[in-house]
Amino acid sequence: TARTGKVHLKEYEAPKRMSIYLVVDTSASMCVTSQPVSKYAWAVKLAGALALASLARMSPVGFIGGGERELDAHPTLSRARIFLWLHRLRSYRLDEHTNVGARLQRLASVLESRTAIIVLSDFHDPQAIPALKLLRQEHDCVALQLQDPAEHGHLGGGVFRAEEAESGHAFVATGRSQWFHGDALAQELKHGGIDHLTLPID
Repeated sequence: TARTGKVHLKEYEAPKRMSIYLVVDTSASMCVTSQPVSKYAWAVKLAGALALASLARMSPVGFIGGGERELDAHPTLSRARIFLWLHRLRSYRLDEHTNVGARLQRLASVLESRTAIIVLSDFHDPQAIPALKLLRQEHDCVALQLQDPAEHGHLGGGVFRAEEAESGHAFVATGRSQWFHGDALAQELKHGGIDHLTLPID
């Protein structure tokens, strides 16, 4: 009231600083591709873009690897550490098994406050969806599903003998074989209240 003689009420709005975890699937199924740029390479690019966008709104970012390698970093606001983690993610292996579900279960056991979890994966791990549903009960969850056109079964390559990248299981198939049923996955995520977006890499 000192300057104008009228009563004024000051309202302050604190910025929302929700921590964000980016879970990047580093398994072999992400690296095998029919396109010039693999699902894994796109996942790393998207993770970098999401991390920098989060830092711009003052949200700490953490990284978790969804394979056998120990890539587990607590949320930070340091751009230098983000770029260091992205540099580590540039290397990959073609024999790495998927552990997305196990990593999400471990994350659920240590989170104390509400957190946003963004998973970048092809969701070939059957344990990933149940673990994500469990996290969704207390946290914000987003599933970004990267999809290779070969998973739809339109290779047109005749009959061939192949080996599964992660398990080493040998099989015989045709170019019309469908490797993944995305519609069922989308419905399951929708029923679990999880935001889902399919990202075809072609």
